[in-house]
Amino acid sequence: MIKIHVLHTGRVKVDEALPFRTNSLNPLDFTGLFRSKEHKIWLPVSIYLIEHPKGLILFDTGWDNSVRNVSKEKKNRLFGEISVADLPAGQAVDEQLLSLGYTSKDLDYIILSHLDGDHAGGLQLVKEANNILVSSEELEASKGWSRAIRYNSKQWEGINLQTFEFIDSGIGPMKRSFDLFNDGSLQLIWSPGHSKGLTSLMVKNDCEDYVLLVADTGYATKSWEKLIIPGISVNKKQAYQPLKWVKEMTRQPNCIAALASHDTDVKPHTITL
Repeated sequence: MIKIHVLHTGRVKVDEALPFRTNSLNPLDFTGLFRSKEHKIWLPVSIYLIEHPKGLILFDTGWDNSVRNVSKEKKNRLFGEISVADLPAGQAVDEQLLSLGYTSKDLDYIILSHLDGDHAGGLQLVKEANNILVSSEELEASKGWSRAIRYNSKQWEGINLQTFEFIDSGIGPMKRSFDLFNDGSLQLIWSPGHSKGLTSLMVKNDCEDYVLLVADTGYATKSWEKLIIPGISVNKKQAYQPLKWVKEMTRQPNCIAALASHDTDVKPHTITL
């Protein structure tokens, strides 16, 4: 039996063009620049704790609790005011673990979908996990030009980030994945577009029933149903491929659920496979 706990580590306020790309004449609409406050929306920040027979796995870490001390909008170095973080008491990743009877020392693996602050920000709160994994493509991207405007390496400063390599497997939109336990139960799937090394996670039981945790491949069910790519996509053409794959996979009889990290329709709950 596998249990997937869907947890909310606060929320984030962004321009609606950030999760759902528009055809606006304003190329920076996703930043909220030159846009009225009417376009601002609140989205949940989901993480997932997976109780698996072979270990305890955390997928993403949510916000760092330091955002509680920020009373104004976070400043992005290039684009200005993009997001507002909100992390109520009791919702930080370490607090969520404690509510379920765990500490970071109990975590066999942390898997990071990518290194944006609302996905990797809480790393310092759970740095005592046994293994912390990110794709080699994502870690490499965090060292490039986008480091200055997108990633904050201080969030994983002093932490041993271990990289994994996607291999040709025939699985996923790019036919490349990494099998964590070599048994098909946890497939880390390359889903580039929003970021270069974005990882989705397929959790599958012995009966071949599965749940897809798609991170920011899309921001809500309508993203893959209507093929709406994220407003922030490093490769817009490539970003459609994971959405098409998710759409196809959700139509299979063994698909229990496909969950995006910022879907307002997804509430905290537990899925048993």
